[in-house]
Amino acid sequence: MTAQTLDRTGQQELGRSIVLDLIESTMAEDADVGRPTWTLAGQRAMATAVYDSLFRLGRLQPLIDDDRAENIVITGFDRVMLEHTDGTKHAGPPVADSDEELIDFLSFLASRSEVTARGFSEAQPALHLRLDGGARLAALAWVTPRPSVVIRRHRLKEETLPGLVAKGLLSPVAASFLGAAVKARKSIVVSGAQGAGKTTLMRALCAEIDPDEPIVTIETEYELHLDQLPDQHYYVHPIEARPGSGERGADGRQIGEYTLHDALYDSFRLNVSRQIIGEVRGKEIWPMIKAMESGTGSLCTTHATSAVATIDKLITCAMEEGKDVDAQVAARKLASTIDLIVHIDLRDLTGPDGTPTRQRRVVEIIAVSRGEMDPGYAVTYVFRAAKRGGIAIPGTLPDEYRELEDFGFDLTGYLHGRSA
Repeated sequence: MTAQTLDRTGQQELGRSIVLDLIESTMAEDADVGRPTWTLAGQRAMATAVYDSLFRLGRLQPLIDDDRAENIVITGFDRVMLEHTDGTKHAGPPVADSDEELIDFLSFLASRSEVTARGFSEAQPALHLRLDGGARLAALAWVTPRPSVVIRRHRLKEETLPGLVAKGLLSPVAASFLGAAVKARKSIVVSGAQGAGKTTLMRALCAEIDPDEPIVTIETEYELHLDQLPDQHYYVHPIEARPGSGERGADGRQIGEYTLHDALYDSFRLNVSRQIIGEVRGKEIWPMIKAMESGTGSLCTTHATSAVATIDKLITCAMEEGKDVDAQVAARKLASTIDLIVHIDLRDLTGPDGTPTRQRRVVEIIAVSRGEMDPGYAVTYVFRAAKRGGIAIPGTLPDEYRELEDFGFDLTGYLHGRSA
């Protein structure tokens, strides 16, 4: 059997044995000529380094393996910052011997994927890549003075709304409202800054979907990983977009390209009851709108500074990605498809002992509807923080949302909280 016929695990095991054989051969040669032999620890370190470079993430691997690390920020091979889950920041070790070596390794990493190989070169200076284990890598080179890399680690676990209540992200009554909204198939957008916990909240919202309900997730890079949570979701079709490469076909598209539009179109043949779009940064906007137009209770995330700013951001995306789409058309389209926007606030705080911490809280939940006048939409603050950075408390409940009581919404608690 050749290496080409082995699966990935088999190739890695073959590679590991070859590395060990080479180390043993080198040690034998050193002994023959009288050079000092390696210690057992040195052998293991060399074997691990070579194996990681060939099959894993090279000198990035120890940083990825650190369960404390939430984000790894690199602005040059020797400028590495580790952001830990407790909010603290620590300098990390160099991840290469030069910027050129770091860029070469990233190019190798991008090209070796068996499923979604991507280019990273002067012609394609941006790289977005899903790593084994679920982490997400974003990199820029050639358009920056030094290579810039950010790795976001997603710890896959079964998030629930009650669990997030226990962590202080939102109140019990807000959790009951959102859980009922999911069950009632409301279309929901989760917004916030990078690292605010949008994906975490998305997983918790998706946990409110019936486990036997067939769903599809459509993402540019896998982040939700609902298919890896069989106790919460039994029927999941995860789809990841794929960039093309090389020549272009008669339709002007690069060979091998598989877009979000393709994924959405194909998902209608998968007999699913919900289409969940991942993060909306730009081109994802129209698949998001089409999914939400179906009225099946779609969800997505996006970066924004507030709930209302989320609408403005999505309007801009729709105008940029839609032919002959102006602000009014985009606003009315979004107002007709989005039901709720949930905004998470992220704050870097300093404790009494000087230790930095991060506070994440749901500070706004707004209901979106069509508006008669400009800007083309109207919003109602169903939940809103009483003070900056505070947890969202009951505000004004549109009459049509009272029916969520049939889906588990604590309407009595909401009304009591509003009058308190």
